[in-house]
Amino acid sequence: MSEYKSGFVAIVGRPNVGKSTLLNRIVGQKIAIMSDKAQTTRNKIQGVLTTEEAQIIFIDTPGIHKPRHRLGDFMVETAYSAMREVDIVMFMISADQKRGKGDDLIIERLKKSHVPVYLVINKIDKIHPNDLLAIIDDYSKQMDFAEIVPISATEGNNFERLMETLTSQMPEGPQYFPEDQITDHPEYFIVSELIREKVLFFTHDEVPHSVAVTIDSMKRNENKKIEIQATVIVERDSQKGIIIGKGGKMLKLIGTKARLDIEHLLGDKVFLELWVKVQKDWRDKQTNLKDFGYREDEY
Repeated sequence: MSEYKSGFVAIVGRPNVGKSTLLNRIVGQKIAIMSDKAQTTRNKIQGVLTTEEAQIIFIDTPGIHKPRHRLGDFMVETAYSAMREVDIVMFMISADQKRGKGDDLIIERLKKSHVPVYLVINKIDKIHPNDLLAIIDDYSKQMDFAEIVPISATEGNNFERLMETLTSQMPEGPQYFPEDQITDHPEYFIVSELIREKVLFFTHDEVPHSVAVTIDSMKRNENKKIEIQATVIVERDSQKGIIIGKGGKMLKLIGTKARLDIEHLLGDKVFLELWVKVQKDWRDKQTNLKDFGYREDEY
């Protein structure tokens, strides 16, 4: 009988290369928000994959970028701290983006890593197969990767091979989480992220990343429905107006779409009430960052 394996894998890379999409595919449902805007992931989100042979805990980190405010500093430090706590680092790049300064910055950090580094080339469905070899060749010259695995997190191409490779490299260890648990984050955190995803999706470029969502209360009522009160926090009055929309239409649309995702997550009927509040320049205030869930002492 072979010994049970377990371990931790950090997923690092530039913003918008598909880290959250891969994590959601691994655990089989949405726990990390996805958006075509960069830097949607702000905290380290842990996804848990349990099989008969192994349990792998994946840490989806914020995209590594040049910080422009305190929240940005927090996000980048969060990503780097994850790289120090794992058994394997997966460096994820996008096949349809040229290697840039951001990638080179990450590679310089990865060269100092004491654990194996896998290069995961995502979005191979977006390029011609003949172009893949040039990408592999280019990155191979930058550093010595333990493995290079081309995948499509959206389509699932080569996904099984990636999982098998990771499992084979895991050390012997215990099962850290119950087999039906897919994340270490409490439900209210995932709920707030699902609401934030819908705000980003429906407001497009009108409301940038100055959006936070707090869950004010989450309880079951006498009709067995889950009642959730949440507040969307923005930095300016104009952003508040955009999120509420004419006659409250935008806020209603955000709430309706978020509620469907939350019901799928919780497996129950949900009553969702949303409020919008202005907190000027919250991303640069340490107290606000802590209030909205960005706690450096957790890492």
